[in-house]
Amino acid sequence: MKLDVIKLDGGKAGSVDLDEALFGLEPRADILHRVVRWQRNKAQAGTHKVKTRSETSYSTKKIYRQKGTGGARHGSRNAPIFRKGGIYKGPTPRSHAHELPKKFRKLGLKHALSAKAKAGELVVIDAADSDGKTSALAKQVKNLGWKRALVIDGAAVNEGFAQAVRNIEGLDVLPSMGANVYDILKRDTLVLTKAGVEALEARLK
Repeated sequence: MKLDVIKLDGGKAGSVDLDEALFGLEPRADILHRVVRWQRNKAQAGTHKVKTRSETSYSTKKIYRQKGTGGARHGSRNAPIFRKGGIYKGPTPRSHAHELPKKFRKLGLKHALSAKAKAGELVVIDAADSDGKTSALAKQVKNLGWKRALVIDGAAVNEGFAQAVRNIEGLDVLPSMGANVYDILKRDTLVLTKAGVEALEARLK
């Protein structure tokens, strides 16, 4: 499929041929959902923790005698039945990550790119370079109508462009190796540089 290439100032810079195997698939929500779930679960800290009855700081002395009180028999104040006692089967630090085959992750990225292309939310620019001035880049972005956009560059991001992007709300930039399903779907517009297109095609073939 062919797509027009533009410059950051809005001018035309020819066109580019996009690989149908990457940008022409019929997007499947189930595949995208599984990959996003894998990403978010892997990123979850899993640091939640409660104290069990062996960790709470009450005396271990028997509360009252075993028989003759008319009440239930109890040994320790640390039991889960009591206020401020230990918690039974509460959360402990653990990893929430689960396995997902590499082939499936790659397929998810292809479907994410195809989803953006099909929705008309894919833009290809000649190059992402800047002199590092945020004000100049912010003006260009406003003129292009990008509100929540992700820019994916080639193997490395231009330093001046990365510096200029830092203070622009809703605009993010990643190298091609950092491209992922969650970040692509989260933004309204996906912006690829020519180098980014080539790097993604090389990575996903």
